[in-house]
Amino acid sequence: MSVDRKQQIIEAATKSFSLFGYKATTMDQVAKLANVGKGTIYNFFSNKEELFNEIVQSLITEMRKAAEKATAPQYSFHENVHRALFQILKFRKDHQLTIKLFQEGKEMGTLAVLEVMKKMEDAILSFITEKVKQAVQAGEIKKCNPEVTAFIMLRLYVSLIFDWEQRKEPLNEKEISHLFELYLLEGLSK
Repeated sequence: MSVDRKQQIIEAATKSFSLFGYKATTMDQVAKLANVGKGTIYNFFSNKEELFNEIVQSLITEMRKAAEKATAPQYSFHENVHRALFQILKFRKDHQLTIKLFQEGKEMGTLAVLEVMKKMEDAILSFITEKVKQAVQAGEIKKCNPEVTAFIMLRLYVSLIFDWEQRKEPLNEKEISHLFELYLLEGLSK
């Protein structure tokens, strides 16, 4: 029963953070949405930050699973990186909580949100860095600094998916893949 209660609280908190953002969410709101007493929340989480961090950690795990599911040994490095990044950023773009958090971080600069967004980005960068290291070892791409390369890849993808659509018509997945290969990967190819 307590696992169900804990999950009920997590789901209610996720809903509250998605609707109101981190700063405006209170433990009273979470308790009301979860249909539990406020004290029940404190049986599982010592404060709002701890509850928030658990939710974000599960988001990171979901994004990583989506990226891993999109990759396969039979695909080239380019295809795997494209597929993984596309899925991660699609997840970020489609998931209501990440939308709200990115909005709050950008507009209000809420410290807890900025820290969590960095944690999410670090997880993505770590995933890509590992893929770059594997590709270098396999001889698929030139020797390079894997962390810098991962950072550039992520920034390029973010620009092609999010920034471009604020200026012009959004690019489709095929166009993004082509531009990614054209601007970045042809330079890494042997």
